Amino acid sequence: MSHANATLTPAGRLRLAQLVVDKGWSYARAAERFSVSITTVRRWSLRYRELGKAGMVDRSSRPHRCPNRVPQRTERRIVNLRVTRRWGPARIAYHLGQNPSTVHQVLRRYGCPRLKWTDPATGTRIKTSARDKHRYEHAAPGDLVHVDIKKLGRIPDGGGWRMFGRGSEQHKRSAAASDRAARAGVSPSRGYVYLHHAVDDHSRLAHSEILGDERKETAAAFWKRARKFFSAHGITVKAVGA
Repeated sequence: MSHANATLTPAGRLRLAQLVVDKGWSYARAAERFSVSITTVRRWSLRYRELGKAGMVDRSSRPHRCPNRVPQRTERRIVNLRVTRRWGPARIAYHLGQNPSTVHQVLRRYGCPRLKWTDPATGTRIKTSARDKHRYEHAAPGDLVHVDIKKLGRIPDGGGWRMFGRGSEQHKRSAAASDRAARAGVSPSRGYVYLHHAVDDHSRLAHSEILGDERKETAAAFWKRARKFFSAHGITVKAVGA
């Protein structure tokens, strides 16, 4: 598939072929004009003569025939052994005289799940892979902004007192720091911090802040700043979800 900004998109190929076929340009002149090889010019010109405008699109690269492909009857036997006896690729390959990698490719082509993802008794699929989970995404920035708060414990340098026990030097230092902070009227160093997040569902643009609590006043003030942040990036918020 050609890139959207490539020189020879289907429209560019059509212009190239028309210069040669309809206006009589030489292959060399057209190749110089479009900065491509003479072989490329010849290919699209011949295809335009044969198929017209419809021949300017990309053709499928799938081969017309696969002489080395496993016969369909063998493929059905592979799938049947997997479903009825729940054998793995190695055992099926030994039973049918095939290569295990070939059996594995057949099972993947037919969408057979791995044995560890199925129930041993019934063969019912009980687990899915990450590839099977479809990622959703809203159509435009601002259609939905996710807001969340993550609570994290503060851990001082060198570890907290729980690592060394009560009465340890770390415990004494932590208690003394807490007392000094309380007398000064500020929040002590120990306790929790709260990570406030706002993420746009489409662009994944995020705004995060580390705040001292999760009260409604704090959350409301955070959202005002987050909304201003998104507006500065050209995103108009239409809906908010947790």
